[in-house]
Amino acid sequence: MLYTILMTIFIGADHRGFELKNKLVEYLQDQNIRVEDLGNYEHDPEDDYPDYAQKVAQAVLQNPEQFLGIVICGSGIGVCMATNRNRGIYCGMGLDEEQVRHGRENDHINILSLAADNVSEEKAQEMVDAFISTQPVKKDKYTRRLKKIDSVEQSSDPHSDPPTTTQSL
Repeated sequence: MLYTILMTIFIGADHRGFELKNKLVEYLQDQNIRVEDLGNYEHDPEDDYPDYAQKVAQAVLQNPEQFLGIVICGSGIGVCMATNRNRGIYCGMGLDEEQVRHGRENDHINILSLAADNVSEEKAQEMVDAFISTQPVKKDKYTRRLKKIDSVEQSSDPHSDPPTTTQSL
């Protein structure tokens, strides 16, 4: 429980996730969890999900040990793709409570994406509860896997030095 007292949740959504985002902000505040709404602040059918995904990702990266994020769009896929473009972000799309818990424990997700068109408010709350109450498990196999992801990320960065033929994943 101490972990949830110290953490901050950043949340953002486009027009399709707007209503669910507002309900989750209220839900988290009712539980005395520090939550920062990064928009959208009014329903705008012309807004673009990458804008809110980027705001949440950048906020989480400011203090990844204490900050988590939630991003919402209609399918959940677009915001997941957009947030994962940021080095150090591990966003997973929530399908159910157990899957989110495993994603947090094993894959160390630090942002949860939700599909507003496919999830009820109650189901979203259950997934958010699992997300914020679960700690990443520090096991060698999980660390090794994350390092491999980071290696792929580094080798595909056009601003980094190109990989050598002796470099392996």
